[in-house]
Amino acid sequence: MTIVCATNFSDAARRACDVAAALAHKSNVPLCLVHVLNPDSARAFGAALLQAAEAALGDEARRLAKRGIQVEQELRTGEAAVEVAELARRRAATLVVTASPSKEAPFLSVGGTVDRLAQSLEVPLLAVRDAETLEAWAEGKRPLRVLLGVDRSAPFVAARDWVKGLREWGLVEVVGARVIWPDEEYKRLGLARPMELAEVTPELFSVLDKETDALMAPLAVGGSVPRTVLESSLGRIADHLVQVADRERADLLVVGTHHRKALGRMWSVSYHSLRLARMSVACVASHAATVGVDAPLPTFREVMVATDFSETGDRAVAHAFGLVPPGGVVHLVHVTEGAQGVESDQRRLLALVPREAELTGRHVKVEIVTGAKDVVTALVQTAERLAVDALVLGTHGRSGLKRVVLGSVTQAVLGRTERPVLLVRPPSP
Repeated sequence: MTIVCATNFSDAARRACDVAAALAHKSNVPLCLVHVLNPDSARAFGAALLQAAEAALGDEARRLAKRGIQVEQELRTGEAAVEVAELARRRAATLVVTASPSKEAPFLSVGGTVDRLAQSLEVPLLAVRDAETLEAWAEGKRPLRVLLGVDRSAPFVAARDWVKGLREWGLVEVVGARVIWPDEEYKRLGLARPMELAEVTPELFSVLDKETDALMAPLAVGGSVPRTVLESSLGRIADHLVQVADRERADLLVVGTHHRKALGRMWSVSYHSLRLARMSVACVASHAATVGVDAPLPTFREVMVATDFSETGDRAVAHAFGLVPPGGVVHLVHVTEGAQGVESDQRRLLALVPREAELTGRHVKVEIVTGAKDVVTALVQTAERLAVDALVLGTHGRSGLKRVVLGSVTQAVLGRTERPVLLVRPPSP
């Protein structure tokens, strides 16, 4: 385990090295200091440049070693981002630290080393802008105010895990910020759109607020979920996220990164956050998510089970109640094209609730989705709107040509939802 710090010997890089050293001291791991020479410059100036770089790197390493940490140094030649990323992999680095892109650089350092690192590293990148604040936090002198960009992606999960790990270094105050495109959310949730494109109706706000709290729940302290901010946007997510970070006086903005390339960067949150933010920024790729023995156990507090009142669909209901703990909620859902017989359908659903579920404190909520011509879309949208932890569906277990001819609602739902799905097959005849 190592922290890697890239330096070009500038004042900003020197301050970033101080932060890296403070974190290495706090976590009791070595610090690897790296400088990468430009190949053209190395060829032009030869041994003189190599000796000067080695001397400067040695001086910096000795300065940082006075903090009581083990400092290793590497001088490389090549494309800076490629060399640093390769070094991070070889050293099994847990973090790469560098100075933030310079505001004085042309085009705000578009396509620069820091940007390329953010789009290639498999470990978190910390781009330091306000070194004094980060050092004071690492030394236990003050809390660190973190703004975490929230969405429903794998990079967000990795970023959330990383923020949770920051508490091992010092006191952290977290605020979650979610910037949404309303039109996209109305479509995803199956809610009626208002006339104004950017308007967030109370119904949409209520659903997204619940969903955002669930996404932030793993960061809860003493049962209290961190405060969240919901922002509506028609433009780039990063612009609004940076504005929220400024408004919240965040010391550190943490965002997930999808490692987008070329034109995909035009909408990349991490790419523009690095360029626009006036505070330090951490970019966390999905590769950094906690997996294996250290992965947290998922919890299923609310699940949705859908039935068409067939034997197979009804069989899934009991499994749904078995999936949630006492105090959990099961949403019993039936989809119908017409609007008749709603009360009758509700009674039929309630009749499927196992007696044991009621005796053990498991709760049920019944929902009849009417006017649905596409059952699959209705089920997927309902699961999103309810923000359930999992779906439970019955399946006939068809395969091959039989499944192709008859079709499968369950198969289609599996292809369109990102939520965990429990499939309940009928017993063998």
